[in-house]
Amino acid sequence: MKKLKFPSAQTILLIIAGLVAILTFIVPAGKYDTLVYDNASDMFIRASQENTETLAATQETLESLNVIIPLEKFTSGDIYKAINIPNTYKELDAKPQGLVAFLKSPIKGIIDAADIIFLVLIIGGLIGIMNHTGAFDAGIGWLANALKGREYILIVLVTILVAAGGTTFGFAEETIAFFPILIPVFLAAKYDALVAIACIFLGSSIGTMCSTVNPFSTIIASDAAGINWTTGLTGRAIMLGLTLIITIIFIMRYASRVKKDPTKSIIYSQKDQIEALFHQGTVTVTKFNWRLRLALLTFSACFVIMIIGVSLLDWWFLEMTTTFLVGAILIGFITKIKEGDFIEVFVKGAGDLLGVALIIGIARGVTVIMSDGLISDTMLYYASDITTGMNKGFFASVLTLTYSGLSFFIPSSSGMAVLTMPIMAPLADTVGVGRELIVNAYQYGMGLLYLISPTGLILPSLAIAKVGYDKWLKFILPLFIILVLFTLLVMTTSAYLY
Repeated sequence: MKKLKFPSAQTILLIIAGLVAILTFIVPAGKYDTLVYDNASDMFIRASQENTETLAATQETLESLNVIIPLEKFTSGDIYKAINIPNTYKELDAKPQGLVAFLKSPIKGIIDAADIIFLVLIIGGLIGIMNHTGAFDAGIGWLANALKGREYILIVLVTILVAAGGTTFGFAEETIAFFPILIPVFLAAKYDALVAIACIFLGSSIGTMCSTVNPFSTIIASDAAGINWTTGLTGRAIMLGLTLIITIIFIMRYASRVKKDPTKSIIYSQKDQIEALFHQGTVTVTKFNWRLRLALLTFSACFVIMIIGVSLLDWWFLEMTTTFLVGAILIGFITKIKEGDFIEVFVKGAGDLLGVALIIGIARGVTVIMSDGLISDTMLYYASDITTGMNKGFFASVLTLTYSGLSFFIPSSSGMAVLTMPIMAPLADTVGVGRELIVNAYQYGMGLLYLISPTGLILPSLAIAKVGYDKWLKFILPLFIILVLFTLLVMTTSAYLY
């Protein structure tokens, strides 16, 4: 019998979309009333399925709605999205998403994810320009010689730096730009592409899972829970350090085996294909002249500017995409690429990442089906009901796992925070633990599932190197189990310290 081949990323996501569409026929539709602050009128807007009303923007209004959040969190803009109002869940008429909705979902998802898709395509064009100039080949050759015998430094340095971005400002989607750049560096160091993917993806994942000052998760979740974001900061910082150590040790053990014996690589059968994809061993040595050095400096400056813009200047996808487009044009001038050649190379480079962009859009389509089918709030309602009145330690562990499950239906970290915290945070008071435990459960729970969730960024990341999702699961499952057990132990223990 011919061996069955594991399906592609696009097929996996379409299967998931189909299963979610079926769920909309089974899971009752439901919705919480929502509350949002309107800065223009200085009023709250309460919305339900039946009507919309304006309410005075006062602390008394919040208290009457059982929303235990200081008014200034809304007026200052800390909480800018609509939050769910506790005790307002209502079952609604079912909105099952049939065949037509399923077929439309990838297109809706692509339209909805247009901002990140254009970022990926422009980055692809920039990478194409850099490859055409030979700057990457020259720079990688220089770096490989500089690190000869100390290649392990790459693993430690890349993982820690990416994790630092994750814990401070939610460095996630932006990492897509780093895979085409760093995978050739790791290949030149005699590692496989999985080591590079792991350092970047796991560094970002662990950093965001244990966010310390990340405004898109820690701060907005703490605000929505009615506590100061510094509450529990020390514990999250310790958790970051410990999980990062576990992750780096895991990556280094695998990397060491691959370096000693390439046949130990999980993706050894793709070795030649991946090396050809990233031009390993097939290019002539390029002299690292001043133009190429300046091109690499300009390329690196794009990332520095992006990080500064996102973390300090409230930039988002429009500004990031513009930065990379300008960078590509400047590099074209620096290396004297002809206008016609520039357009041709840029378009080809963008085309190389078109598959990655489509995966992102199809994944967003899964979220569209859940939203249109009105089942996300139902999942939240039953999840909050399950954890009521539990033992402290058991409550902490179950809530963490509950957030893992919810993150499949509500993949946005900021969206999860504002939708769930007004519902979940008061549960801490009934159990007798601090509300920071709820914030931690939210972060750790979402972070754990993110390591393997096909609706996250792992499939686009793997697609850049043509690595299958089954190979990733084979690589990550031992670490995933270790991190789940370690996290549940930490959460159970910490519950008794309050």
